[in-house]
Amino acid sequence: MSTYSVADAKNGLPKLIDRALAGEEVIISRHGKAVAELRPVTTGTGRRSSDSYAWLQARRKARPSIGVSAVDLLNQMYEETEG
Repeated sequence: MSTYSVADAKNGLPKLIDRALAGEEVIISRHGKAVAELRPVTTGTGRRSSDSYAWLQARRKARPSIGVSAVDLLNQMYEETEG
């Protein structure tokens, strides 16, 4: 683990980012107190499986309908508050 002051981080941010990407723990401190940590961002694949989509569709279809649209519901609420 390496600790750098805010001034050092400001002057050498690209190098610190490279160190973090290489797996080093990079801590930034202000007045001797740790305030930030640099680390690589982990990203998922961004893909959704067809099983998940099918599951969501089935859940939506299984829910009972309340028989009124959102617009109608809002209109009812406005009428109740006005009257």
